[in-house]
Amino acid sequence: MNLLSKINPVTRIIALMVLTTPLLLSLDVMSAAIALVATIILAPFAGVTWKMLLKRGWMLFLMAPVAALSMALYGRPDGKEYFSFLLIHVTDNSLALAAAIGLRVLAIGLPVVVLIARIDPTDLGDGLAQLLKLPERFVIGAVAGSRLMTLFREDWYSMSRARRARGIADQGKIKHFFTMTFGLLVLSLRRGSKLATAMEARGFGRTTGRTWARESTVGARDLVLILVCAAISAIALTVSIQTGFFKFLGT
Repeated sequence: MNLLSKINPVTRIIALMVLTTPLLLSLDVMSAAIALVATIILAPFAGVTWKMLLKRGWMLFLMAPVAALSMALYGRPDGKEYFSFLLIHVTDNSLALAAAIGLRVLAIGLPVVVLIARIDPTDLGDGLAQLLKLPERFVIGAVAGSRLMTLFREDWYSMSRARRARGIADQGKIKHFFTMTFGLLVLSLRRGSKLATAMEARGFGRTTGRTWARESTVGARDLVLILVCAAISAIALTVSIQTGFFKFLGT
């Protein structure tokens, strides 16, 4: 089930901002936990199963403990002190901030995985140009660039096979990584230059008015998505305030 399949990509971005921006006002456990639980529950309705959520958000699950640990060690000391060494002070307040920042990373990051998943770059470009009235040349260039990004993995595998066929693949992992990265950079620059020349030759760089093959529209479903995201953030902050967990910017 994917209820977001017919939602305009621009609406998804706006809904993401509506959901996550208010969460930045407070650094507490309650609001982050509510938003995180809501994201996990609603993810399958957006076509992102819990298994896919774990797979696509693995980086967030690594970053959250690291951020929490640094806050636990170096957060503002207050309350009972459990451990101290030089600049390290583990106190009640630093542990509370650590839990809050760890949940906050997931509460803000996982909605990105859910709402931005499977967005077609062309549809996004249509929406940015027609609805938000962004510069047409910028939008077309961004769409073309995003299309080229999908080729990175194929280029990497092709270069690896070519190096193996030539007998120069048996190197240290670090040297191999930097060599491959530089080769991928050169290949990307060449392809980008050729694409820019081809697009300019076909009239994509003109400054006159442009027509669009597909019309980008919004409807009732787009409004419902924004309202749902606004409701989640509003409920999270309201419960946080009512229960006394709310801390404006962590103070």
